[in-house]
Amino acid sequence: MTDHYEVTVVGGGPAGLTTALYTTRLGHDTAVINRGGGRAAMMLDTHNVIGITEDTSGNELLSRATEQIQEYGADYHRGTVTDIQSTDEGFAVTAGDTEVTTEHVVLATGFSDKRPDPPLPRTGKGLHYCLHCDAYMFVDEPVYVMGTSESAAHVAMIMLNFTPDVDLLTRGEDPEWSDETDTQLRNHPVEVVHEDITGLEKDDDGWLSAFEFEDGTVREYRGGFPMYGSEYNTDLAESLGVELNDDGTIGVDDHGRTNVDGVYAVGDVTPGHNQIPVAMGEGARCGIGNHYDLRAFPRSLDDIESEGPVTEADVPAVSEKLKEAATTHEGHPGAGEAAGDD
Repeated sequence: MTDHYEVTVVGGGPAGLTTALYTTRLGHDTAVINRGGGRAAMMLDTHNVIGITEDTSGNELLSRATEQIQEYGADYHRGTVTDIQSTDEGFAVTAGDTEVTTEHVVLATGFSDKRPDPPLPRTGKGLHYCLHCDAYMFVDEPVYVMGTSESAAHVAMIMLNFTPDVDLLTRGEDPEWSDETDTQLRNHPVEVVHEDITGLEKDDDGWLSAFEFEDGTVREYRGGFPMYGSEYNTDLAESLGVELNDDGTIGVDDHGRTNVDGVYAVGDVTPGHNQIPVAMGEGARCGIGNHYDLRAFPRSLDDIESEGPVTEADVPAVSEKLKEAATTHEGHPGAGEAAGDD
């Protein structure tokens, strides 16, 4: 059988899971289909999330969030969504053996960072992709920025706000930043290193300690940031006719709505800062937006004229599954009484 949901979220990162948290708690049958992986899952430590300390890994954060939405009554499926088709009643979503129909689709498919060529340190132990998350880790430490773009040059100068020891590594490639940026760069104490990397050294704890270069020099670094751009995962969006912005992100309003009715997008695949708290905020707004567009009551005057007044048999508007999950959940005032009756 094909299960039917009001909301199906494609992607199980912080934005998608927060969207599912809100839609489920707001009374809408919700599924999350997640292929696994993603940027949050790569995090060895969690930064900048209030109430969550650094000893929580990305996988731990996502695992707890997944358990949380299931406790509220959402369904979680592991799989890669390969096809979404429009139907008369919404959409049909296929992920391997999992097939669902749904009234709304939320795309939380994120993006992939373009990785430079090896040799490279381990992600999270010398290779970092989020300046706003990880710059704090390198206060007064030797840092590299890797790349030849405008953004690489500017990030190198930005890192001088945190440490006096910043190198910009072009790895043998010709710089692509503008003459104006080149003048700006020359007036900051950033050393541009053009030789490519031939090897690396690590501390006993696995952190990067130095890069070896083709000219035989060894330079010490505690970590740094590769700046090679991003590849947005928008194939599903494009197949549905969703409009993209010039930078490759999905265009959305402030509640995640796209130009296609019933299709929403949230998180790193949309414009904005790629931060977990930002993704959570976007997920919350997207969940509320779905609720605005799905909730049954108040019934409009036109619907009252065509369908009649709302009767006691019509309410509440939540499904039996969600009603049971809500009334037995520890956050429900009657849950303790129900448990005691057993």
